[in-house]
Amino acid sequence: MSADDDVVLEMTGIRKVFPGVVALDGVDLWLRAGEVHALMGENGAGKSTLIKVLTGVYDIDGGDVRLAGQPVRFGGPLAAQQAGISTVYQEVNLCANLSVAENILLGREPRRLGKIRWGAMRRRARELLAGLDLDLDVTAPLSTYSLAIQQMVAIARAVDIDAKVLILDEPTSSLDASEVQRLFEVMRRLKNQGVAIVFVSHFLDQVYQVADRMTVLRNGTLVGEFRTAELPPMRLVAAMIGKELATLEDLEKQPTGRVQKAEPLLEAEDLGRQGGIEPFTLSIHAGEIVGLAGLLGSGRTELARLLFGADRADAGRLKVDGKNAVFRTPRAAMSRGIAFSSENRRTEGVVGDLSVRDNVILALQASRGWMRPVSRRRADELADQYIKALQIRPADPDRLVKDLSGGNQQKVLLARWLITQPRLFIVDEPTRGIDVGAKAEIQRLIAELADGGMAVLFVSAELEEVLRLSHKIEILRERRLVEELENTDAVDATRIMQTIAGEQAS
Repeated sequence: MSADDDVVLEMTGIRKVFPGVVALDGVDLWLRAGEVHALMGENGAGKSTLIKVLTGVYDIDGGDVRLAGQPVRFGGPLAAQQAGISTVYQEVNLCANLSVAENILLGREPRRLGKIRWGAMRRRARELLAGLDLDLDVTAPLSTYSLAIQQMVAIARAVDIDAKVLILDEPTSSLDASEVQRLFEVMRRLKNQGVAIVFVSHFLDQVYQVADRMTVLRNGTLVGEFRTAELPPMRLVAAMIGKELATLEDLEKQPTGRVQKAEPLLEAEDLGRQGGIEPFTLSIHAGEIVGLAGLLGSGRTELARLLFGADRADAGRLKVDGKNAVFRTPRAAMSRGIAFSSENRRTEGVVGDLSVRDNVILALQASRGWMRPVSRRRADELADQYIKALQIRPADPDRLVKDLSGGNQQKVLLARWLITQPRLFIVDEPTRGIDVGAKAEIQRLIAELADGGMAVLFVSAELEEVLRLSHKIEILRERRLVEELENTDAVDATRIMQTIAGEQAS
């Protein structure tokens, strides 16, 4: 423990127990003014619990918290904010229908005689944004700005409470490369102003780019605190997952192989949707993994939704097993053996207030219709089978899904669709925002599904992941499918990036 005067926050011996689970056991964390401190660990390691303990969401069962040297115990997030500890979460939690200024100062509006002073509010909002080197129309609805800008607005709101500690929980998971760099510039600006920043991320390259120190957790315990420059990435990953990288190394060695191509399982011929994606032609065969690569907004998700019937095509045609098919609804696609796991597992995926059991049978129940309910016995059998098959933790079918880590929530979502035994599985960002170990397990599962004859359309923002798994790669740019590449040894991330950027490949 440092005795330096610039230590803003000290958490020592933190313990948090839930029924049947010790979530945190003797964890320490200390933060200095003017530094970026990465909080690292697998999903389920205790990162989110530690943040919730700090911000008063959970009571502490053991240990001490000191802020500026004084013992504190917050009764809730508002008390933590008033003390100068603010959190910006992965999903921006603002009011999109309100203006930028209203979002920044919501609940703290300048008033006179009970009435809001609109001019003063707008001036204050502009000042806060200028401090982050942002020039926005603060009268415009927040919904008119990109997710990256909305995240900056959330940070401006956090700064307005005179934050001593700013917690950024997976802030880059939905940002493209240029937006990430802009966020990092803002973080450096706040760091220079003396703010202590906690940075939670699963992108190791970003951690090494921006963090000064890091604390690593595993299974609710403290592995260690390290200076970033003194901990090589491979040692960091080994510390996080508790074993050497055999899982990932084995996966790296798996050849994608060649698919014996008979008749395509699915064919799209000049399929498109105005305002969504330009007409494209694509074929997918049984046992084939087709990767979709492109920047955010390039049309990857729009293409996937069109194939599943979540959006209606207004051009071209679709064939399944060589016969014309029209998917007016997702249920029509499901009837032809197509499943779709959305990238947004919170709003379009898992239902947090339902149990693991209820979540995994949702797609099966929908395919049967609500007049033919799945029996409790069958639901128990399926839940137990897929909890074991996907190693969902904790292995409790009655556990509410909202209490699971992000990686385990993703496994529940995959289990839901695998129960329907699809012939084509469309998976949109299945490893986004989850830890290295869970990511390796999901990648291995996808490879095994293809080896078993299932067709997979794999959407990911991580080019190395697409290259590792895919037999062929479809590259999108500005909502157009611009190139198809067989995944040979000659294809690498640089080659794909050239196409994404619109450059002539050498």
